[in-house]
Amino acid sequence: MTGDLAGPPGGPGIGDDPRAACDPQGLALLHARCFTLPRPWSAAEFESLIALPGSFLLSEPQGFLLGRAVADEAELLTIAVAPEARRGGVGRRLIAFFAGRAQAMGAATAFLEVAADNLAARRLYSVTGWVEAGTRRRYYGPATDAIVMRLTLRATQEGG
Repeated sequence: MTGDLAGPPGGPGIGDDPRAACDPQGLALLHARCFTLPRPWSAAEFESLIALPGSFLLSEPQGFLLGRAVADEAELLTIAVAPEARRGGVGRRLIAFFAGRAQAMGAATAFLEVAADNLAARRLYSVTGWVEAGTRRRYYGPATDAIVMRLTLRATQEGG
């Protein structure tokens, strides 16, 4: 991955890189190390997703998170942490910065999908405040459902 990884204040090592210095090929290579099913995303797919309005990329040397915020909702599109760096806090840091960035962009709620059988990711999301909100049957193929998870980023004006 290329680009300045100095990061925003309070987050040494995390780069907030909406589009400018990202390396779609580097993202695709790390994604392929982390995901095999249904398949890893290609450099072209990363390039297209990063070009979408409201998209943002958070990165550090051992991982990245791609998110998007539109109106009052955000979506965590993907997060990848190098296998050798897992359980070292990279995922937690990226998710914390995702929440802050999405809220700064006006989102009150965030969503993601995670494979029902990906217990490590589900634990990570749970300890970072995400709650299960539904299921998408066969989302990741004929044998794998997705769990839809929701994160409340801020209370609404009505106090919710």
